[in-house]
Amino acid sequence: MAKAKYRRCASLVLYWQDGQLVFENFALRTRISTEPLVCSILHYCGEWRSVRDVVSHLIAYSESSVVATLEQLRKNGVLERSGQKRDPRVAAMESWANWNPSGGFFHFSTKDAEFADDPMGAFEELKRRTKQDPMPLPLKKYPNAPRTKLPRLPSEAEFPGVIRSRRTWRKFGPEAVTLEALSQTMELTFGIQGWVDVPGLGRSAMKTSPSGGNLHPLEAYVLVQRVRGLKKGIYHYNAGRHELEWLRKGIARKTLERNLGNQWWFAGSAFLVLMTAVFGRTQWKYHSSRAYRVVLAEAGHVCQTFCLTATWLGLAPFCTMAQTDTRWEEWLGIDGVRESILYVTGAGTRPGDNEMKNANILTVGRSGAAPR
Repeated sequence: MAKAKYRRCASLVLYWQDGQLVFENFALRTRISTEPLVCSILHYCGEWRSVRDVVSHLIAYSESSVVATLEQLRKNGVLERSGQKRDPRVAAMESWANWNPSGGFFHFSTKDAEFADDPMGAFEELKRRTKQDPMPLPLKKYPNAPRTKLPRLPSEAEFPGVIRSRRTWRKFGPEAVTLEALSQTMELTFGIQGWVDVPGLGRSAMKTSPSGGNLHPLEAYVLVQRVRGLKKGIYHYNAGRHELEWLRKGIARKTLERNLGNQWWFAGSAFLVLMTAVFGRTQWKYHSSRAYRVVLAEAGHVCQTFCLTATWLGLAPFCTMAQTDTRWEEWLGIDGVRESILYVTGAGTRPGDNEMKNANILTVGRSGAAPR
């Protein structure tokens, strides 16, 4: 211990909460509340420091108390000690250097949210709350501004019909989706449509949704449950070859429900698509943490393309962000830092007319927000 050296962890943020100073390592997801004096230790330990160095810096404290403090801070993810095996999450966060602390803090602090154990009970509570706090209208207007009437689209046109038919489905038919329907949905949503040469940079992929810098950080994994011609399991979609690469067996229904924010209705779909981001692709060009917004926006672009394509094919699509991020990342074999799950979408066959009744139900998170 006498030869050990200590250094401040890089993935660390400090903030006041409920009158206490909180030290949070967002990569390790550890938090500790302690005295402001610790700030002096952290400032001094911006580089590797021995115990003797820190004792000399804190002359008013005994060596035993300093060692105890250093070890307590290490155990809570505030300091790291030489010779200690580094947590892989901390090592992976080095690739985020240009985006930290804001990007990394947001990334980790928004992972693995808690969702209602009883979504229908939470929905009933939301309805009761609405009596005192009405749901806001999704529009804005300027009553005194001059107005120009715009012409309406003809309703019989195919493309407007597809867009107007898009909705989130929460009931699905028992039939399997055809391999052709899955194939077309994946090709038109995630597939590479062609390549272009960018002088001085190399080849750039062309896809059906926009991407910042045309870098396309998103990847797609397919959980097959009922697709003709495919065995159940999790596949990776190879966007360049338009192929599915089998990774592992499927997930039991009850386990799937728990890991979709307890939204049991989505677990009945024929297949799910897990959308992940390989952040290094975007980080290569964009060094500002604002680019994290770009990646999230791209997930929205691609998801809408998926839903419109599935609607056009007569399927019943859905999308949700109510997933247990870390558990899914374990199933996919990704680290949650260099590559992390962002979004879940999927589809099934459409239910019969009788099953269509009461199909629209909301899923409500612990906070009362609907994570859709």
